Amino acid sequence: MIDLTPHAEQIEKNARLCAQKNILLPTYEEMADPSKIDDEIKKELETIGRDEVHSRNLFRVTWENEPVESGGGFADPTHLELPKEITGVDARIVGLAGTFFPTGAHKVGAAYSCLMPTLVTGQFDPEKNMAVWPSTGNYCRGGAYISRLLGCKSIAILPEEMSQERFRWLKNMADETIATPGSESNVKEIFDKCHELTAERGENVFVFNQFDQLGNHLWHYVVTGPAMEKVLGKIMGPRDRVAGACISSGSAGTTASGEYIKAAFPGAKLAVSEALQCPTLLNNGFGAHRIEGIGDKHVPWVHNVKNTDMVAAIDDEQAMRLFRLFNEPAGRDYLVSLGIAKDVVDRLHWLGISSICNTLTAIKFAKYFELTGEDLVTTVFTDGEDLYTSRLEEMNADRGPYTRDDAVADYAMLQQVGTDGVLELTYRERKRIHNLKYYTWVEQQGKTYDEINQQWYDRDYWDEIHAAAPKLDELIRAFNKKVRAFQKE
Repeated sequence: MIDLTPHAEQIEKNARLCAQKNILLPTYEEMADPSKIDDEIKKELETIGRDEVHSRNLFRVTWENEPVESGGGFADPTHLELPKEITGVDARIVGLAGTFFPTGAHKVGAAYSCLMPTLVTGQFDPEKNMAVWPSTGNYCRGGAYISRLLGCKSIAILPEEMSQERFRWLKNMADETIATPGSESNVKEIFDKCHELTAERGENVFVFNQFDQLGNHLWHYVVTGPAMEKVLGKIMGPRDRVAGACISSGSAGTTASGEYIKAAFPGAKLAVSEALQCPTLLNNGFGAHRIEGIGDKHVPWVHNVKNTDMVAAIDDEQAMRLFRLFNEPAGRDYLVSLGIAKDVVDRLHWLGISSICNTLTAIKFAKYFELTGEDLVTTVFTDGEDLYTSRLEEMNADRGPYTRDDAVADYAMLQQVGTDGVLELTYRERKRIHNLKYYTWVEQQGKTYDEINQQWYDRDYWDEIHAAAPKLDELIRAFNKKVRAFQKE
């Protein structure tokens, strides 16, 4: 569970440090509904760039940022509904756009939700501890950024073969960056490095492992889920129904938004995807793949498998080809020539590689369940093309310039996406996947046999995690009150 044990003396020190640096903390309520943010803070944001290293950008950890680079306020969650001419299905597929978060990815939300509880309870000492962010990319970027905004030092850990955009960005944001061997699927090497750091530096490091930090799950349940619900409520017709949410599993935190959707719209289902080249959920498998941010050869601790209805394996070659189709000029020109609205095509750069994986998952989901035009499927477009431009350059160097013929072939492939690699989960299939947690978390990472059974058998386990949000909001408000009091001294 999320530890809310208070350390009174350190809380006072942390509040005083925040007062000195003019740091105030947003509540979950404010992140889910920015209309509740103080007008004075909104006024300050009018002069601050979205990616600027400024503590007030903590209040931009929300899906409701205006889609502008600087000075933006808040509006309805930015989203994109993909037309049938792209998806090839009647069902309406709509995704939240993560590219308008600070850092260009929604992982800043999970990072804040992991570090913040330790700050307001006094478990983390910014003058002594370094926040360690093990990740395959966006989470360690988000963690380094949140650490800077909260006046904390950070260590980012990620595989050496991740996109160069991530490393270039971290060079100026993290206090230390450690590249571990391998690529997307090499997560154990990241975990091993965390253990090494803990052994070497002891209490000086505080590891925020996104794969087991329940604050990751919590943020997506109470912030991402309601954002999805708000968008769906605005676009639904009187006969429409929400068929489900389709989310790829990296740390599996975002799957919590699908759980929220299931609770908000009875009958909705949650489909969780991974790379076909690393089919852990589908087939107890392993391997390497190119869909950065997902599919890490294990089942994350924060994944509530018992509430998952389907798993789908997505071919990374399809994702990479569609990434070119959506972002190369020849691909976009071809899509427009097919009659697809230019304003939609102009926004396809909102979809990074894992966002395209989510789209393919939604298409498979719609085809498997034979959904109609009265069915809505929701997902997230976690980040955009700007975090993977080097991948386009690499493919151009390897495969040659992208041509209209390539676009014709890739679009035809998109229309022919089938239901291969899809498994609707029975109770026994869910239990099989859940049992895989044992090998990573109990044998390797220090969880207990009782804990893994509690996740499966305790009907209140996940509800108790969700119930931490209002408790944390009370702690945040009390902490901010202390900060303001110290500022007046």
